[in-house]
Amino acid sequence: MSNAAPATVPPRVSDRAFFIFTAVVSAVALAFIGWILMVRSGGPVDGVNLRFMPAVNAGLNATAAALLIAGWVAIRRGARQVHQYLMVSAFTASAVFLVGYLAYHFVHGDTRYVGAWRGLYLSILASHVLLSMPVVPMALVAFYFTWRQDYTRHRKVTRWLAPIWVYVSVTGVVVYFMLRGGVPAVP
Repeated sequence: MSNAAPATVPPRVSDRAFFIFTAVVSAVALAFIGWILMVRSGGPVDGVNLRFMPAVNAGLNATAAALLIAGWVAIRRGARQVHQYLMVSAFTASAVFLVGYLAYHFVHGDTRYVGAWRGLYLSILASHVLLSMPVVPMALVAFYFTWRQDYTRHRKVTRWLAPIWVYVSVTGVVVYFMLRGGVPAVP
């Protein structure tokens, strides 16, 4: 008979710390975005011209939407690793978009809509803005559950996250084209 203590399974780390971290990061990010858009209102920064950024950001939104849809197809086909690469790529495209968006608005402020479809534009913009708010925290939670290999909870989050994230990405492109007066003509 051995006197060794029985092997114990280490207690599962609480998810609480991660959720608190995600809430704090999300609140700080939202406050910073609110400050840039509502308080600071943009302003000239010597020697900085980021007028090209809206087109880049629309491209990043379109890329994120395509990657999200491809990731959904991959997981439906059982290609888990391909799905993971596509989701990390979609998150990266959205994160780079957010940096570009903040930089543009920090330097140039808001762009006013001057088209004939103001009501439609404002409806799309409002839904885009409101639905964009939970994307980052929900994506972080989805990644966390994957890292924890808790695929049941991952699926519960992504069932809501996926359509919201695709909608936000697509409407980001729509807002860009509405602000620019449509798709440019090809010479």
